[in-house]
Amino acid sequence: MPKLKTKKAAAKRFKVTGSGKILRRSNFARHILTKKSSKRKRHLAASKLVSKADKARVCEMLGL
Repeated sequence: MPKLKTKKAAAKRFKVTGSGKILRRSNFARHILTKKSSKRKRHLAASKLVSKADKARVCEMLGL
């Protein structure tokens, strides 16, 4: 079988940790930030883990 090509758009959006977990950016952090509290915006800045339901699809896009 040939090697799998990495989807470059996915490679820019996800990061794989040393233990194999996949990190993603939070949503709702791009615009209309004035009505959101500082605490909420601070928590949205943190990376989150990709859910178990989506992990297989993301791994396929990253060629893992």
